[in-house]
Amino acid sequence: MMFKDRNDAGMQLAESLLDYMNQDVVVLAIPRGGLPLGAIIAKKLNAPLDVALTKKIGHPFNKEYAIGALSLENSILNDAVGVTKGYIDEEINKLRKKLKARHNQYYKNNVPQNLEDRTVIIVDDGIATGNTILVTVDLVKMQNPKKIVVAIPVAPPSTVKKLENYPGLDAVICLETPYNFHAVGQFYEEFYQVSDEEAINLFESTNDIKQA
Repeated sequence: MMFKDRNDAGMQLAESLLDYMNQDVVVLAIPRGGLPLGAIIAKKLNAPLDVALTKKIGHPFNKEYAIGALSLENSILNDAVGVTKGYIDEEINKLRKKLKARHNQYYKNNVPQNLEDRTVIIVDDGIATGNTILVTVDLVKMQNPKKIVVAIPVAPPSTVKKLENYPGLDAVICLETPYNFHAVGQFYEEFYQVSDEEAINLFESTNDIKQA
């Protein structure tokens, strides 16, 4: 199955999350691609939207291949062959600077949601290895939520299984689990890069609606 675009994926995902409507829920989108879906889901569930500020750590010879991921507070690493500690330390420093800048962008007119004792739904436009989602789960766990749910349109079966077995993750909702998975974009007819400006506008306008 192909999704037309992120809006189509967001609408389909929102339908599968209706049990969480009008509950004490926070929708946590992974920027930037997760925000168009997160905005649709937050509106549908009548929940606030927040962002998960995490970044994947790419392999030195293939930046798209995640060997780990990090947030401003913590990191998670795979046992990657041929990757030096020096490279990882350098990447962590560089990526944390980017995350700090992104934090300042997103929270210029917003404050982060308090996640304690609330159901947190982590949303992205699709996942490959799952590392970025797992570091996000670890980050959310630190805030003692009531429940953590991951909601994604598409992921390989092995990644979904890894998520389902991950401690502290209560539920995984994934619409499509194709075996011929190479990249998230192959399951979308339109898969353009979401700009920072578009992502921040979605974030701010969705929360303006919630507060109105």
